[in-house]
Amino acid sequence: MRVAGKAARVRRVTACVCVTALCTGVGMAAPAAAGAAGTETLAQVQARVGALYREAEGATEAYDAANERVGEQQRALVSLAITIDRTQTRLRGLTDEAGALARAQYRDGGVSDTLRLALSADPDTFLADATLAARGERAANSTIAALTATRTALQGYAHAATERWRQLVDDQAAAASARSRIQARLASANALLATLKARERARLARLEDEAAYRAQSNWLTTKQAKSLVSGATTASPAGRRAIAFATRQIGRPYVWGATGPAAYDCSGLTSQAWAAAGVTIPRTSQEQWARLPHVPVDRMRPGDLVIYFSDASHVAMYVGDGAIVHAPRPGRTVTLAGAGSMPILGVVRPG
Repeated sequence: MRVAGKAARVRRVTACVCVTALCTGVGMAAPAAAGAAGTETLAQVQARVGALYREAEGATEAYDAANERVGEQQRALVSLAITIDRTQTRLRGLTDEAGALARAQYRDGGVSDTLRLALSADPDTFLADATLAARGERAANSTIAALTATRTALQGYAHAATERWRQLVDDQAAAASARSRIQARLASANALLATLKARERARLARLEDEAAYRAQSNWLTTKQAKSLVSGATTASPAGRRAIAFATRQIGRPYVWGATGPAAYDCSGLTSQAWAAAGVTIPRTSQEQWARLPHVPVDRMRPGDLVIYFSDASHVAMYVGDGAIVHAPRPGRTVTLAGAGSMPILGVVRPG
């Protein structure tokens, strides 16, 4: 498929980048970065920056999840408000009905049926009236029961609304906390990168590419990867549509919390790609991992989602030939990469 051809080209380009890196000494014990913190080597700086970006991405997924819950709570509160309003309207009607019945009973004077029969000049009329009275009593009992049930339901709805409101406040606080963590980690990474000269930052980027290439090369030698690549499994029709959407986004920037169309974070890209294929999946990588069907890595097919790192904080879409398309991290754009360039947690299959 065309995407597989792209993937092969990506591996060749990456290999060239890594050869260049080795020729410039990046792959060796890199000398201390002038101006960087202390006497850290570029490899140490790369490790620190990478850790900060990973923490930011984990916080991004937490932010996305909290924001999704906020939306759910807001929709639930709107639904509850409508239900409470309708219930209050019914309660007012039942209260008026019960009041009318009580006033009618008061007008009858509370005379017993036995005495009314003894004093009646027309027993047949009395018995007819008694039948109507019995029906009225049953109606009154029904009204009182409905009134009681409606009041109980209204109390339940009010309690549910209170709980939803508390959850909404908690989720908003969680989103704000995650936002702060993201901003702090990105600020730290940017501050660390700012201590490097332009040439050192370029070498740092090559070092990152080299590490990804090494990881991919090692993964391709595994039995799992060999079985996968030789299997040449094809995508489902929905999977092809999802891949087509995702690959059209190549070059768009990574922005935390973004779901397109101008920018994406990792799970924003995968969820929108499958939405374009007509399949709704969870918004975050953790929920995609938790709720979508798992498949063995050596059985994954194009369109499946590859979940990375032990905390499921990153996700990419497999496009075939050992390659993925993903939104990597802040400062990078949606791109093709090797499926084994990061530690794989597992694979899930939407649709």
